[in-house]
Amino acid sequence: MELHLKVIGVLLVLLAMMHVIFPRYFDWKSQLSGLSLINRQMMYVHTFFIALVVLLMGVLCFTSANELVNNALGKKICFGLFVFWFARLVIQFFGYSSELWKGKTFETTVHVVFTFLWVYLSGVFLWISIH
Repeated sequence: MELHLKVIGVLLVLLAMMHVIFPRYFDWKSQLSGLSLINRQMMYVHTFFIALVVLLMGVLCFTSANELVNNALGKKICFGLFVFWFARLVIQFFGYSSELWKGKTFETTVHVVFTFLWVYLSGVFLWISIH
């Protein structure tokens, strides 16, 4: 399981770094221009903090895999990470409209890849927390 946590650590660091491209990729400058200043800034600030939390999760998993697997506090942390990523998996299907990806090759691929990622993360963290 420690190897899985190290893999997850790398994946989460990469995921956190991907957040840097969001404003440009999603054209936030024009897409968010109609929002009030507070709502526009909340998008940027919340995206930054989501990326920071994901980065810190990745660093934790990569640098502390042994502790997460082999002690009671680590297992409790893993259970919390399971809840977080399982909630993200549920949101994948109920928080986003399928209109965003159905019938679109790239978007469907991204949807499927991230679904598998959320399942993998949830499964590893649950497995560690109950064993």
